[in-house]
Amino acid sequence: MLFLVAALLLLGFALGTVAHAPLSFTLVAAAVISVWLIVFAVRERHTRRRHQV
Repeated sequence: MLFLVAALLLLGFALGTVAHAPLSFTLVAAAVISVWLIVFAVRERHTRRRHQV
């Protein structure tokens, strides 16, 4: 999952959309997206385990 975030960030740099934003903003945005994806994955895994029993 973090690989996907890193790949999208690098793609953004390559396309120039993120290149105009400050590096600190880009890193903060990447961290926020990563945390959101991790929380989503944990919640989904917890929900699936609870419904399987």
